[in-house]
Amino acid sequence: MIFPEECKTVGSADEKPAGDIVYFLSRYLIHRTETGYEVLEVKPKEGNTMLREIQSSSLLAGVADVCMYPEKVNLHNRTNLIRRAQETGKRCTVFTGLDEHRTFICDPSEEKLLTIHVYDAEPPRPNLAHIIRSLEETGLFGECNVQFSYHITDIRKTNAEVYPCRAAGFSRTIDNDHLRGDETVAGCLTARQVLAECYGDDAAFSVTDICPANQVAAEPFIARCCRSERAGTGVHNGYYGSVVHWGATPRTITDAVFAVCEGWNKKIATEEQENITRGRNKK
Repeated sequence: MIFPEECKTVGSADEKPAGDIVYFLSRYLIHRTETGYEVLEVKPKEGNTMLREIQSSSLLAGVADVCMYPEKVNLHNRTNLIRRAQETGKRCTVFTGLDEHRTFICDPSEEKLLTIHVYDAEPPRPNLAHIIRSLEETGLFGECNVQFSYHITDIRKTNAEVYPCRAAGFSRTIDNDHLRGDETVAGCLTARQVLAECYGDDAAFSVTDICPANQVAAEPFIARCCRSERAGTGVHNGYYGSVVHWGATPRTITDAVFAVCEGWNKKIATEEQENITRGRNKK
């Protein structure tokens, strides 16, 4: 897959008012011909001028292989662009941004996208999942080449008699009702502690664990938890990822995504280097 890191390296060559010269940062040109568009890879000559002659040029995609995407899009949401490019059925798709900049993708593939697993619960609103989706739409995670797989537990399916909080709209909750002491409860460690403090250790509650952080079954991950002492990025219950607090802000969640991406890539790189070293030692 060829997908320029930044649109500043992609130039438009619809007209040539100054001849066969290009902007010094240009590495690719989208060229309009009489029958359609083609995409070229170019290398400007060395120098210190803004506009330079072309040292070399090669065709990346001809007219028959290029689709000019019909809608303006957010060029920073790279994962979204890859998926859109796959849907065109062409080898190369050229996109125009909301600010009129252009970029392109040749031979689109999701193979190299990092998948982060997001663990959350509802009701009430699965805030972690919603925030990540909204941030992803802005293109904030574009440079990470990441996609998200959502695992949202519906705590209503536990069929418990009592639930943690009235905010979720349940008829019987730990924070709003006096309990007998033998009910089935959907809760977590915090719920267990509250029940013990209110009803004593001898109460016979049956608690079904609904903590998203305890549902993690794949890595790398981001999960929500109401225990601030569990927050942070690292290995949790054998899986690498990040736990964020139940009320984490968009900034905190953003930092967690970048930390997971950076940490996971370093982890993979280290493992690959160790495997190479082991292979050499065996020889």
